Amino acid sequence: MTVIIETRIGWCDVARVANGEALALSPSAWGRVESASRIVERIVETGVRAYGINTGVGALSDTVVDRNSQSRLSRNIVLSHACGVGALLAPREVRAIIAAQIANFAHGHSGVRTEILRYLTAFLDHDCIPDVPSKGSAGYLTHNAHTALVLIGAGSAKVNGKPLKGGEALSAIGLTPLVLRAKEGLSLVNGTACATGLASVALSRALHVLDWADAVAALTLEAAGCQMAAFDEAVLAMRPSRGIAEVGASLRRRLAGSGLVAAALGKRTQDALSLRSVPHAHGAARDVFANASEVVDRELASVTDNPAVSGSPADPVVSSEAHAVAPALAQACDSLAIAIAQISAMSERRMDRLVNPLVSGLPPFLASDAGSNSGFMIAQYTAAALSNENRRLAAPASTDGGLTSGLQEDFLAHPTAAANKLLAVIDNAEYIVAIELMAAAQAHDFLGPTASRATGTDAIQRTARKVVSNYGDDRPLAGDMEALRTLIRTEAPPDVI
Repeated sequence: MTVIIETRIGWCDVARVANGEALALSPSAWGRVESASRIVERIVETGVRAYGINTGVGALSDTVVDRNSQSRLSRNIVLSHACGVGALLAPREVRAIIAAQIANFAHGHSGVRTEILRYLTAFLDHDCIPDVPSKGSAGYLTHNAHTALVLIGAGSAKVNGKPLKGGEALSAIGLTPLVLRAKEGLSLVNGTACATGLASVALSRALHVLDWADAVAALTLEAAGCQMAAFDEAVLAMRPSRGIAEVGASLRRRLAGSGLVAAALGKRTQDALSLRSVPHAHGAARDVFANASEVVDRELASVTDNPAVSGSPADPVVSSEAHAVAPALAQACDSLAIAIAQISAMSERRMDRLVNPLVSGLPPFLASDAGSNSGFMIAQYTAAALSNENRRLAAPASTDGGLTSGLQEDFLAHPTAAANKLLAVIDNAEYIVAIELMAAAQAHDFLGPTASRATGTDAIQRTARKVVSNYGDDRPLAGDMEALRTLIRTEAPPDVI
């Protein structure tokens, strides 16, 4: 499948490209790119003063650059802005950033040549993944610069997984280094493509986590003998929320016909909050997810280059603005990180109720031979540690502030940091939900002879048992955690039949 850019694309499209699909531009999109390129050419010819085209950048915006030096300015911007450090981004994250950058250029307000987009789409087509360090962007600059390095034959990349220098990578996919023209260096490091691409990947992964959190919670609720009255449609409707209604309906479907739930009816007046408020916490996360999705789609629909070019070659217009700043995107990523951190914390609490003999009614720590076996005692430690790390990661990046570029950039929204932090929270959440699934499956092994499972939860149990077997202190649990985390990360939970 190929994602086609007509006027705009959404986060789902970026996520598809990140996962390996191709990206192409429609004839009208190519026309917009060509028109904007001609506008920049006209500005260069006339010498009209324009930020980043014939001036320096940042605090050097009042320094005029002569025509003969404008290509060198573009190259130097790329070289000087490639200041990233730390571990490299994963290939799908780099693909997402490239897709978002192509989408931004395709609006037709950046002024880069069509060759720039042809090279970037060739990277996607031929699995040429620039080496992009994960740290260094207060806003958006360094990540983009490391991709741009490869366009000019510098930097490094992996082609079909093989590490190569930038020039070698270009040669391997049939290209030669580009000589950048006026404004192209600035456009290549500019805009919010980095944060938008990362956020698109995060949304795709977050949706998986949310779906699995609902499914695994149902399995745990059944093992705990939950009181279903709290999830009645009419009861949940007293607190209007699309997310609460959606999660409540999912729980009712998955638990319909459960013998275990029927056997527990009336045993307690009400369940503990980690059980009773699943629709509220999971539903809140879904509401936040819906808002974050809208924000990322709006970002992809926006021109995020500074300056933006418009008008026509005969009457060019250059607009210096702040569209490359993305407070809304940073706040959306921060909010979703908080939501995912909260539902993963609740998952850990539910898991603890399954292993804790004081409240579970099950063998201590779900051990097959308590005493000589520790069962899932220490697995709960791991879940607690990851939950605590998520609490720390949930501190907002969007309020960090900071001063750069000699007071010219005296406000920073930190969308890239917020997106990276969100991805880290999701990493931990996948493990935590996997540990709950592991414990819930073990609990159901003990409960099997007691009463029947619901059809919906039985499908979850069987899916888990295809991946890991019952645990008897006969192997390291880390392998089971990794296997279930991979399941959660790569597959959707089974549908309710």
